[in-house]
Amino acid sequence: MESGLVSESLTPLERQVGGDHYKKMGIQPIEYILSNNLGFCEGNAIKYITRYGQKGGKQDIQKAIHYLEILLQVLE
Repeated sequence: MESGLVSESLTPLERQVGGDHYKKMGIQPIEYILSNNLGFCEGNAIKYITRYGQKGGKQDIQKAIHYLEILLQVLE
């Protein structure tokens, strides 16, 4: 691949940039988020809470809470 492009034989869900923590899951967060038409804050909260054990630990839980706090503020 001289151009530096990703192999076109894999779908976007089959490849992951920056690790493999999502690919190891039965259902990737993005699949759940898109299937349920969730918004940005909801989607990010799900993404971070789903991956905290494989990637970011406590910080990912804090990020999920942060996005939920933003969502609460918007709803108020």
